[in-house]
Amino acid sequence: MGGLVEDIRDFYDSFNDIGGDAERSNQQIAKHWVEASERHGMPVKSEGFSLFSKEHPSSYPQNIAYMAAQMENEELANQFLRRMREACAAEAKQTNKTEELIELATEVGLDVAKFTERFSDGSAEAAFREDLNTVRRYGVRGFPTFLVKYREKEVLMRGYQSFEAVKAVIKTVTGDSIRDILPEKTEENVLEFIRKYKRVAPVEIQVSFDYTAQEVKVVIDSLKEKNLINTIPVGNGIFIILANNPLSCDYTTGVCNI
Repeated sequence: MGGLVEDIRDFYDSFNDIGGDAERSNQQIAKHWVEASERHGMPVKSEGFSLFSKEHPSSYPQNIAYMAAQMENEELANQFLRRMREACAAEAKQTNKTEELIELATEVGLDVAKFTERFSDGSAEAAFREDLNTVRRYGVRGFPTFLVKYREKEVLMRGYQSFEAVKAVIKTVTGDSIRDILPEKTEENVLEFIRKYKRVAPVEIQVSFDYTAQEVKVVIDSLKEKNLINTIPVGNGIFIILANNPLSCDYTTGVCNI
């Protein structure tokens, strides 16, 4: 966990003109994220975007919440991190509010009593501070940043990176001893991918299976015609879920049906 913004009122990103006033910063962040989505392909919702407010000027709560989740269960913590990202970027929810974090923790199946206790008793914050020390030791000031380590070798990759770039670094650091294995391009495998990650964007299927944009569209259309998946409009894109997903949510209205 990198922290990034302890207090938006004391923060300033001169390149993107983000910092100072919370509301103005929200507008600038939303604009920046929409522009970035044109590159990475994940959905972003700019309407109603409210990451910061006068009452909640920090992004530290999300970091501490992740540590609280990680102290319980690594797999659920990763699902929780994903949900925080979706809620913030694609659903324009204010994820630094405690009540919002508790709702997301509940959604992924974390023990809410233990989660809230660790979130508020200082133990999760102490773990987060250890992560901050690691970030500072490596001189990281921007995100994303990737640290690729293999035995005694390590490479720090700063900023947005393509999957191909990450693979190239892994190949170099490991002396080509670790290679990627692409899954077979079948509808069954795509369904299993969606089942594992619960909701995915088309670009995630495209990159994971090495599809072209046209090929992934054909697969999505085929699965939709067979009533095996549903697509949900989210921000400037869509998420895909299994058609038999017991929890179906409309992210425009925020209404979920069971």
